[in-house]
Amino acid sequence: MADQTLNLPSLFLALAVLALSVRYFFFHPSSSSTHAASDRNRANPAHIEQIAQMFPQLTRRDIQWDLQRNGGSVQATTERVLSGRGLERPPPSFQPIQPPTSSSPSTSPAAQPRYKSSHPDLITRYNLKSKVSQPDRTRQDEAEQPKTPAWSQNKAERQALLQKRKEDMVLAARRKLEERSREKAGK
Repeated sequence: MADQTLNLPSLFLALAVLALSVRYFFFHPSSSSTHAASDRNRANPAHIEQIAQMFPQLTRRDIQWDLQRNGGSVQATTERVLSGRGLERPPPSFQPIQPPTSSSPSTSPAAQPRYKSSHPDLITRYNLKSKVSQPDRTRQDEAEQPKTPAWSQNKAERQALLQKRKEDMVLAARRKLEERSREKAGK
C-alpha cells in the first residue's frame, strides 16, 4: 500500500465529484424557492389596486406588466407615471393573472360602493343649505363685510376664518355650476 499514488486523472475526477456534490447540497434550488421565484414575477393584486386607485386612467394590464417588470416596486411604477414617461404597453403574449373572484354576488365590488360617505355632498357636509337658498343675500353680505386681517394670532379666530373661506369657496363653486347649467339649459 505504500506504492499507491494519486495520478492526475483520478485527482480531477475526485475534484469534479466534490464540486458537484457541494453545488448540489448548497446551491440546488428547492421546490419552495422555485415557487418563490415564480411569485416574485407575479404582481401583488393589492399593489395593482393601489396604483389603479392613484391613476385611474391606466389599465390594470399595463400596471401589472410594469410591476412584473420592475420586481413589484410600487414606487418605481408611480415614479414612471409621475415623470410623464407613462407605462409601456405589454406585449400581446402577456396574459395577466386575474385575482380570484368569489362566486357570491353579494360580495362583488360592483354591487357594493367603494367609499361610503356619511355626507353625500359638500353642501350637506358643511351645513350650507340655508346659505344656498339665499344666494343674493350672501353676495350682499360679502360686499358689506369689512376685510378681515389675513392671519390672526388667536387659534379660534384662524379656525373660524378658514372655515368661512371654505364655505365661501363651496358656495362660489355651487353658484358657478348653477350658472353653467342654466346656460346649457338656455341653449
